[in-house]
Formats: sequence, structure tokens, C-alpha cells
Amino acid sequence: MPSAAPSEESLLHARHVLDVEIEALQRARANLSDTFPAAVSLLQNALASGGKLVVCGVGKSYHIGQKIAATFISTGVPAMMLHPSEAMHGDLGLLQPRDALLALSYSGESDEMVRLLPMIDRAGVPVIALTGNASSTLARHAAVVLDASVEREACPFNMVPTASTSVALALGDALCIALLHARGLTREEYSSFHPGGAIGRALLLKVDEVMRTGDRLASVPATATVREALVAMTHAQAGAVAVLDPDSTVAGILTDGDLRRCLLSGTPGFLDAPVSSYMSPRPTTIRLGALAASALKLFQEHRFDDLPVVDPAGRLAGMIDLQDLPKFKVF
Repeated sequence: MPSAAPSEESLLHARHVLDVEIEALQRARANLSDTFPAAVSLLQNALASGGKLVVCGVGKSYHIGQKIAATFISTGVPAMMLHPSEAMHGDLGLLQPRDALLALSYSGESDEMVRLLPMIDRAGVPVIALTGNASSTLARHAAVVLDASVEREACPFNMVPTASTSVALALGDALCIALLHARGLTREEYSSFHPGGAIGRALLLKVDEVMRTGDRLASVPATATVREALVAMTHAQAGAVAVLDPDSTVAGILTDGDLRRCLLSGTPGFLDAPVSSYMSPRPTTIRLGALAASALKLFQEHRFDDLPVVDPAGRLAGMIDLQDLPKFKVF
């Protein structure tokens, strides 16, 4: 039987790897037990006492640990990496009794980790073992053991760390997010850790900075006609016009979509009709000072293209056009 073409063979291998890793993650999910909330509580207690998270691993586990530590740090948890070999030559000094240690070792028997464990015991630091061997030396020294076992790796030799590292990474993510909820971390607190880059823009940018104002803001009084509303939209080059009560609160909104529907309806003299007859009354609005990400969420939920921004008294302050958001890199 002829062998598969190289491109087809590569796809077969790729799908096999993903299948094996998906199965491993499903197994890890099924194996979650009371030890997981115990691990979250242990971490929460360490933070409450002024301690930090120390993540420890060897080889591929060290690299997975780096990502886990970075994820915790990004949510405001003080975390550091400790390599077992370096710990034996001075780095053990970073461990304090108030800390918690997350130790990654699939076998739980790596020489470097086993040599380090008695020193960790003497330091009085509780250990969360993330291991595939619940009867290992590491597991016996741990206060909490998380089951990271897999039935097989994705390589043909069942040796290359693939499924096992995916499970370890996923469990680390799960710990971080569960702890995030336990700590009650807010979006604003999270945004303060990401002042730069796309995350910072999305989380720190306010609606005040993206809304249309001045000549680019179309508005008419509730007594205006549809024609006057159309003129205001044209002058502002806007896709919608806010309709205002005498106190400048938003009574409604008329969009270019509303105007097209009016044209298609063939209603005679609609241009001279009151704009209040065709506007959408009491539209969804957003307050000044709100995050641009909150505005994006409203756009996604309601599937409209224009969102009035109001001050605390409900008066019109600006308008956000969905088409403006990409240039501010809110998406």
C-alpha cells in the first residue's frame, strides 16, 4: 500500500498529537478532586500572610513552570522560579516560611528535585506537587498533590514530553484563574498590571478617548424633522444622530439604517416628519469614564453600530462609532 503524501502525513501526525493531548486534558479534568481547592486555599493563605509563590521544576518542567509563574505574576501574584540545581548553590535563600512551593515533576523522582525536598521541609515551606506519580517521593513530601498523570505521550516512543507538559500547563492555568476568583481580582486591578501593549490599550482606554465630540458629534432636538437630522448626520459625517430632550438628555437615536428603511418604505413626506416618529427611543448608553472594552461588549451584545456616551446626569457627551474602535486597537 503506497504511503501517504508528505502533506497528508503531516496532517495525520498533527491530528494525532492534538487528539492525544485533548484526551489527556479531559483525563486531567475528570481527575480533579478535593486536592485542587486545597491547593487554591494553600496559595491564598500564603499570599494573605505576605508570602509568594515559588515554582520549581527541571528540564521541560522548568520551562512550563516559567510560563505558569508568568501567568500568576500577570494577575498580581508575586511568583518566582527556582531551579533545583541553583537552589543547592545559594538560591534556596529566596524561600521563606510564608511562601508556597509549586513543584513540577512528572515522575516525582528527578534527582535534583529529590535532593532539594529535605531542604524545603526544613525551610517550613508547604509544597503543592504537580505530578503524574501520586506515590512518588515528591508526592510524599507534599502538602497537596495534583494529579497530572497521562495515559500516553503523543510521540511514537511514548517519551517526548507532550501530553504531560500540556496537562501541567493547563493545571497551572487552572490554579491561577481559580485563585484569581478567590482573591476577587477586578478588571481594573488586572489592567493596572498591563499598562502597555494591546492588553493595556483594551483595559485602560476610556470611552472619553474614543468617542466623537464637537463637529463630529451629530445631535438634534426632539422637535427636529427627519430632514434636519439627516443634515446633522451629513455635516458630522456620522452614521447616527442623537435626539435630545430640552435638558440635553438622550431621548432617542436615529441611524443611517433607520433612514434607509424609511426610504424603502416609500412613506410620503417622511423627511418633514418629526424625527421622534422614526428614532429608537431611550437607546442604550454608556457613562463617561467607562472602559472602552465595556463599550465593545455592548456593541457585541446588542449588535448596533453607534453608542451615545452620557454624563452622570444623562446628558449627551459624545458618540462612539463602532467603525472607530479598530484604529484605537480596542478589538
